Amino acid sequence: MNSLSAPNWQRSIELLQVHCQGEIGKVIVGGAPEIPGATMLDKMNYINSVDDSLRRFVTFEPRASVAMSVNLLVAPCQPDTDAGFIVLQADRAHPMSGSNCICVVTALLESGRVTIQEPETVVRLDTPAGLIVAHARCSNGRCLSVSLDNVPAFVEALDQTIETPRWGRLKADIAYGGVYYAIVDVEQVGLEIAPRHARALAEAGIELKALLAEQISVQHPELPDIDEIAYVMFRGRDDDGAVRTCTTLKPGRVDRSPCGTGSSANLAVLHARGELQIGDVRKSRSIIGGEFLAEAIGLTMVGDRAAVLPRITGQAWIYGREQLRLDDDDPFAFGFALSDSWGPQVDELG
Repeated sequence: MNSLSAPNWQRSIELLQVHCQGEIGKVIVGGAPEIPGATMLDKMNYINSVDDSLRRFVTFEPRASVAMSVNLLVAPCQPDTDAGFIVLQADRAHPMSGSNCICVVTALLESGRVTIQEPETVVRLDTPAGLIVAHARCSNGRCLSVSLDNVPAFVEALDQTIETPRWGRLKADIAYGGVYYAIVDVEQVGLEIAPRHARALAEAGIELKALLAEQISVQHPELPDIDEIAYVMFRGRDDDGAVRTCTTLKPGRVDRSPCGTGSSANLAVLHARGELQIGDVRKSRSIIGGEFLAEAIGLTMVGDRAAVLPRITGQAWIYGREQLRLDDDDPFAFGFALSDSWGPQVDELG
């Protein structure tokens, strides 16, 4: 008998293992409990404020590691959409992520949950941040690239001052690209965006995030529940004109991808500074050399804020599948994290 079909495996969660430019974004495709809520934002808030057991189960040890996210597929709440998803990370559920969205689109297409149309399949996704329209380039049953028409990106503040005990007075651009970012030119903290500095960048970013929470308030003008600076993204410039990105995530790690929502936020910054026009394309490059293309395809308004319509293009790969067993006798069903791999800020996860 196949052990995975035995009665004690009837309560399990099925996942596809996916990465986007090296950033792991697994996709839950079966077995997850129903999440209450009339909208995707309601469902995200339920996970964050009422019951976070599923998030902890799939994002903490011994079933997970620090350098990954998990995407929960749910039935969409908006009409005329193909699927809904919520990004689950070690600190909380988040409304949107470009790399994770690319992972989700790839998983939906290559698993047959959305029928592939060659040469392009349009996938409409319901997220807590709003509607995401993805254009997937497809051939021979494979998803070769995904272009995301992201939610409008806008600037909250340019050159916002941050007082820090370690680096003195820093400046950050505060911008929204699906979540709020503080974008910091990396030379201000005396580092480079390079693999050898990954730990130092991670710790600097988490330290800055805590200081930002004390000094700066944000609130989305149309989605008031989105009211925190989710990430610090360090920014550099390569000789070929590409923007080198390094987004830092709790409790202390760096994004392996070029960060789609962060690249969207940076498009808004570049446009606000007069360094980018509608139709311009910028290359975003990660700490390990992965690349996204970020394009400004239009302008709109979000409340009283001028906003850029961003398009992010990248590729993901499905590299396996897994099945996680739900067992009432498991002493670590709630998960755990240790500072040897998760970093010294692990206590901030609660």
